[in-house]
Amino acid sequence: MAANTNDFWDALTDLAKEKNISMDVLIETIENSLLIACKNNYGKADNATVEIDKTTGEYHVYLSKTVVDEVMDPVEEISLSDAQDISGKHAIGDIIQIEVKSKDFGRIAATAAKNTITQKIREEERKVLYEEYYELQHKVVTGVVTRFSGSNIHVNLGKLEGFLSESEQVKGEYYKPQDRIKVYIVEVKTSNKGPRILVSRTHPELVKKLFEEEVSEVRDGIVEIKSISREAGSRTKIAVWSNDEDVDPVGACVGQNGTRVNAIVNELRGEKIDIVEWDENPAYLIENALSPAKVVAVIADADEKTARVVVPDYQLSLAIGKEGQNARLAARLTGFKIDIKSETQAKEAGDFLDYEEDYDDDEYYDDDEYYDEDGEYTDDAEYEEDYEDSEESEESEYEEDSEEATEEE
Repeated sequence: MAANTNDFWDALTDLAKEKNISMDVLIETIENSLLIACKNNYGKADNATVEIDKTTGEYHVYLSKTVVDEVMDPVEEISLSDAQDISGKHAIGDIIQIEVKSKDFGRIAATAAKNTITQKIREEERKVLYEEYYELQHKVVTGVVTRFSGSNIHVNLGKLEGFLSESEQVKGEYYKPQDRIKVYIVEVKTSNKGPRILVSRTHPELVKKLFEEEVSEVRDGIVEIKSISREAGSRTKIAVWSNDEDVDPVGACVGQNGTRVNAIVNELRGEKIDIVEWDENPAYLIENALSPAKVVAVIADADEKTARVVVPDYQLSLAIGKEGQNARLAARLTGFKIDIKSETQAKEAGDFLDYEEDYDDDEYYDDDEYYDEDGEYTDDAEYEEDYEDSEESEESEYEEDSEEATEEE
């Protein structure tokens, strides 16, 4: 069918570019739609073929018919006289191709063909969008708050919307339409209505990706973020390590006058970030993780993933943190269950020798024990039970010093 194909082909080419759909897919779809039209018009299409010129867009539909004396099935057979009208060379038993004009298709058949094309285009468009956003899974993107559905938020990510559920929102953060926010793409799923993108503001990886964006040394792999623990909206601890002895990992992440870390804090709307140096020795790592509290001694059991820590009496409140947060985050960061006591508590319990008189600080670290990075994090509830006695004791014996320590934090 040569007539009026140029406009059709131009429109098809533009559609393929606009929707980022392969022309081969569209051509195959048109072929199938024409076969469906034949089937709807004639009741079957087993003997139908479609030919489309991929250069000009010219297309033809043919029915293969057998030449017979008496026609029993007009869809698959043609009389000898009709066949010889086409060519006098035809004889009984010959199979000839009879072209079918699209105008011969009924309205219902034509509508079905159109619907087939439309549906396929939608499916391909969804597939292309899914693949495009699937590549962004586990990455941070900037979106614009568009609308609210109950407590959930829809974020415009360009061609699609991300779904920020209430559980993935930071408590205390409030948004207005047109607010620009950065979100972590947790998962991209398929659905009947197209790709569904789940995003988060609470995921620990959000902080990690923000450091990769802000700190060139992290982005280039010179500085590694070895571990991260986060209580979204309140505090995050990250342990960093440098693969270049001339680069200070903590300093690189903090930046000159704190510019780098402050940019991330601002994006997280004031969430505090503690950056500590990673160490393969679990004792030193635990000491760093409890920052800003000072530590007197650490005895770590790498096999049991437990550690006993002694801090100065006036630092106990700071080491544990408000509602146990500092120690809880340190436990998650290191993978160790941490038991913290003040010097007085440790001596009364007999857990440690008199380190002040008989030992140097270094003797409280076991250099032969190493932290297994695959260790499981300590459960919040389990940690809080372990520290309940420490908090109550500290409140009764060190009330004056705790206020000073809290201010220092």
